[in-house]
Amino acid sequence: MSTARLARIADQIQRELSELVREELRDPRVKMVTITGVEVSRDQSHAKVWFTTLGTAEEAAACGEGLSRAAGFLRAGLAHRLSTRTVPELHFSYDESIERGVRLSRLIDEAVAAPAAGAPPPAVPAPEVPPPAAPRRRRKAA
Repeated sequence: MSTARLARIADQIQRELSELVREELRDPRVKMVTITGVEVSRDQSHAKVWFTTLGTAEEAAACGEGLSRAAGFLRAGLAHRLSTRTVPELHFSYDESIERGVRLSRLIDEAVAAPAAGAPPPAVPAPEVPPPAAPRRRRKAA
């Protein structure tokens, strides 16, 4: 199966799962969740669903457990919404890339702000430019 088709199926699963979680899932552990990505296996039998949520690490773990417990319900809902022959098993994983990006951005901001708040920035030596060469004189032919 082509990778373009798998990408389209993954995008459709992501859209439909987002709607199902928002509209039909009634688990109190699953709140303020965002489906950030879906990876579908080549045979379409498994789908890894990446999610993120607002809150502490304990709330994120509880949200992941709630999503895993509701995987059968969500798969049945996908079966009604998708036009594919099979609906993949859903495996949920917490997406840490957003937190990692925020942490790196904060570190960069601190590194840039630290020299400006304290001492002046270190002097960068100017590159050495060689003096221009004297023009060569031609000798007259005798």
